Amino acid sequence: MMESKVLFKKRFQAHLKETIRYFQYILNGHIAIAILFLIGAGAVFYQQFLAHLPANFPTDWIVSLLFSLVALHNPIQNLLKKADLVFLLPAEKRLTTYFNYTLLYSFLTQFYLVALVIAIFAPLYQVSYSNKSYFSLVLILILFKCWHFLMSWWMLRVRDKAVHWQDKAIRFLLQFLIFYCFINTHLLVALLFTVGLFGYLFYGYRFSHRNALAWDLLIEKDQQRMQAFYRLASMFTDVPHFKATIKKRALLIKWLTGKIPFKQKNTYRFLYQITFIRSADYFGLYVRLTIIAIFLLAYFNQTVIILGLVFLFLFLTGVQLISIWYHHRTNIWKELYPVNYSDRQEAIVKLIEQLLFGQLSLFVITVLLAGEGWQALLTALLGFAFIISFSKIYLVDKIKQ
Repeated sequence: MMESKVLFKKRFQAHLKETIRYFQYILNGHIAIAILFLIGAGAVFYQQFLAHLPANFPTDWIVSLLFSLVALHNPIQNLLKKADLVFLLPAEKRLTTYFNYTLLYSFLTQFYLVALVIAIFAPLYQVSYSNKSYFSLVLILILFKCWHFLMSWWMLRVRDKAVHWQDKAIRFLLQFLIFYCFINTHLLVALLFTVGLFGYLFYGYRFSHRNALAWDLLIEKDQQRMQAFYRLASMFTDVPHFKATIKKRALLIKWLTGKIPFKQKNTYRFLYQITFIRSADYFGLYVRLTIIAIFLLAYFNQTVIILGLVFLFLFLTGVQLISIWYHHRTNIWKELYPVNYSDRQEAIVKLIEQLLFGQLSLFVITVLLAGEGWQALLTALLGFAFIISFSKIYLVDKIKQ
């Protein structure tokens, strides 16, 4: 007889143990300090923004949009494995309790996002609508979050991707209109849209339950979420279960690697550059961090904050690019390369140096256009000193560990 509670307990404990272990690696290496600094800088930016908030700022549109997205974002983790398609599928009728527990776990783990969005938009809402209750809006968000979560679970029985897109589009439109009308005190209209949404949810339940539970789809989505988590963890430590995503990017590779002299000592320099370009994780991370930093630097004009942001993003980029050194750890064929260890170490140091200097150049240009010339000069000088110290001391020490 299948014991659902025991199965869930074992799966949950194994999942929790693995997640906590990788989170410890993620928060090591001063990343937690960097995150705290980023939160502090964001708080200062937000406070200055609210102090000069325009009278016609579209708070109702922004809050309605973000609250609707949060209400509809309902990833479900059933803690399933590939082998379950063979060994657990025959016992599906006895696994109702197991799925109820996994649904409860999935729902509760999403409340960090709900709490975060509520906390972020509370000051903006109070400044824009000081005479309206934010608490009632929060209650509505939680209520609809529950309903959309159930609808997301029901729709996992449907395999047609077009139906999934249509379902999300309809629910998002109705949910956005409900929030927008409620914020602007069009309560009767909001009530009509609410009735329409609940009617659609009832129809969705009847429509989805014509189909059996799609086990292969559930397992595929579980694996996709774990791979996304492994991708994050792989930037800080070696993750055996992670399957890296590769992009061709032939033109970019030809342009960058074409300048490398064809010599034996440049073997790893060529390998690491291709790894950076073709890997969706390293290249995408580098681009995203650079763009975020440019936007922040374009807004702030205080020298201390500018330098703090430059150091922070250079450090975050450099730390996460160190994992390129370990990217080919499981490939034993590279050990046959007749290349000295010092050449390999020099290759990774030089690559990260070049990437950080490229990032610093964009930062300096941004500061020059948005601020003062002396701020740009100071950013360039201190940024240069930081990159040299990071690559020659911190990076070398990390590689030797």
